[in-house]
Amino acid sequence: MLSIKHHGAVHGVTGSCHELFVDEQQSVLIDCGLFQGAETSSLGATADHLEIDFDLSAVQALIVTHVHIDHVGRIPYLLAAGFTGPIYCSKPSATLLPLVIEDALKVGVTRNKSIIDACLERIHEQIVPLDYQEWMKIPMKTETKVQLRLSRAGHILGSAYASFRVSNEAIKLQNKPYHDVVFSGDLGAPHSPLLPAPKSPHKADQLVIESTYGDRNHEDRSSRVDRLQQSLERALSDSGTVLIPAFSIGRTQELLYELESIIHKNRQKPVSHTASGVQLDWQDLDIIIDSPLANRFTQVYQSLAPYWDDEAQSRIAEGRHPLDFEQVTTIDDHETHLQTVDYLKRQTRPAIVIAASGMCAGGRIVNYIKALIGDERNDIVFVGYQAAGTPGREILTYHDKDDGYVTLDGERFAIKAQVQQISGYSAHAGQEDLLNFIRRMRSQPKRIHIVHGDDQAKLALKKCIKKEFKGVEVVIPDS
Repeated sequence: MLSIKHHGAVHGVTGSCHELFVDEQQSVLIDCGLFQGAETSSLGATADHLEIDFDLSAVQALIVTHVHIDHVGRIPYLLAAGFTGPIYCSKPSATLLPLVIEDALKVGVTRNKSIIDACLERIHEQIVPLDYQEWMKIPMKTETKVQLRLSRAGHILGSAYASFRVSNEAIKLQNKPYHDVVFSGDLGAPHSPLLPAPKSPHKADQLVIESTYGDRNHEDRSSRVDRLQQSLERALSDSGTVLIPAFSIGRTQELLYELESIIHKNRQKPVSHTASGVQLDWQDLDIIIDSPLANRFTQVYQSLAPYWDDEAQSRIAEGRHPLDFEQVTTIDDHETHLQTVDYLKRQTRPAIVIAASGMCAGGRIVNYIKALIGDERNDIVFVGYQAAGTPGREILTYHDKDDGYVTLDGERFAIKAQVQQISGYSAHAGQEDLLNFIRRMRSQPKRIHIVHGDDQAKLALKKCIKKEFKGVEVVIPDS
């Protein structure tokens, strides 16, 4: 078996970073993401201390599975630490990655344009866009041969799982031509909006698999859409505002896609009544996307429509605009953002607001929550995972307590708004989906590393794997 060091996503679901040693002197790095909330690396990196805390001398290349910040947010620190090798990713990710890094630098590091431009120039120089399902040789300094193939992961646009085919002297001594290692990245749930479902690789000697929802299953797609509609109808019935914290890339576009579908089917059906008794139909509902980054990503998503799935393509053919329909208002500048927050605090017309960040750990959603969480007419609807130590997890944990509150920017805010969670709307695979990813391999792994999950989720998935796949070694790394 090949040696793997896990530099992140070991004690939780953020900071994904794994180092595969292809021989004793050389390695490749898979992802290099930010830590969020209370999660840390084994060497001490945290959400506030992001400098690279591990030796880079062996690293020959970086592979990006997808561009969520918890998988790519430390890339500027990687470059600053001296990494000059190629950065391999899918072609859609190559388009999206510079936008994510630019935003991460502006929000968390600096607004100095020359520093940002220098970092982005480095990324453009080092990035190597790959087609899905094509083998690519990664240059090595020794006789070791390493090939990489990216396959669709169904998580966000451009997401991939990475397959490595390694041949070195130690492997040849075992009378094997090569050794296959697969890193799942983040796998999507089947039938996610816009994206084809992931298909398992033919084989893997070693598999590194995520376990975000390793202890539970998701509802099917139609049930998720029905629950979203029912949740919104209930939330909007008293003319309040519905706040949906969502990451700028992936989740926001999926929500827009599903909201367009709900509105298309129910255009002239009532969703609410205003304080003066006027009926409000679905087609009249205000949907506010308050995130400059999300708006940029949505435009890029539309430009990458050839990578959408067949269902989305058919909607386009019908003349529909799944990500850009008339009920949507986008907000870019900060002044309009503050005016909108104040308006919604005073108004009695129902509206839906989608804003980042998805875990309420920063971004414009924080101002909305501060202004609206104290009014019981309003609702906060979570559609994604909330990591330990984030305000989102606090709201979920304490909203049903008599004295429940959340701390934002050092100030306590009583939770009076209604709080709902639609966990089935996650872009992550559920337990059965993760097991299916293994089942559908023609030749199943000899060793499985379980990462990217809370302890309970990892242990539950390990138990299921051990029960079904006899003789497989299952490892839960602790560092």
